[in-house]
Amino acid sequence: MLFTPTVVKNLLKKPATRKYPFEVREPFPKYRGELVIDIDRCIFCSSCERKCPSQCIAVDRDKGTWQCDPYACIYCGYCVDVCPVKCLSMKDVHRKPSTEKTEWIEQGTPPRHKKKETPKDAAPKGTAPVLDKSAAAAEEAAPAATEVAPEAKAEERPAAKDKKKDEKKGKK
Repeated sequence: MLFTPTVVKNLLKKPATRKYPFEVREPFPKYRGELVIDIDRCIFCSSCERKCPSQCIAVDRDKGTWQCDPYACIYCGYCVDVCPVKCLSMKDVHRKPSTEKTEWIEQGTPPRHKKKETPKDAAPKGTAPVLDKSAAAAEEAAPAATEVAPEAKAEERPAAKDKKKDEKKGKK
């Protein structure tokens, strides 16, 4: 008999729950629901992939693909907060139930980065810079011009000895 007042009260009130598929409640403000990407604005920086705690996002800059496993996503919103161009957002409703497990793959075109202009004659790191190509060519050619072949050195030696002998004779 203790439960009689509670049973009567529940019979006279309307139910506390909703008949879900037929009655859908309005979402709360700033509710984190399904993840949405605007692939045309995405720069494929992979910051969303690095910040995702469940590792459900995979970004491939070379192929221009953005991939998400919605069944691994925990709807934390870190990826939305960290996105530099704000191409990620969250709907205010969850995705609909499905009977198949699928991955979400978006194909886009990664932006082309402008190549930084470097001096044409920039030397590799750790070497001295070359200021003038003609000076570099002259330096390379100079050692080759002063270097004498061993055969020529053999020919010079007797001639040098003859000069020394002539000098000695002239002094006497």
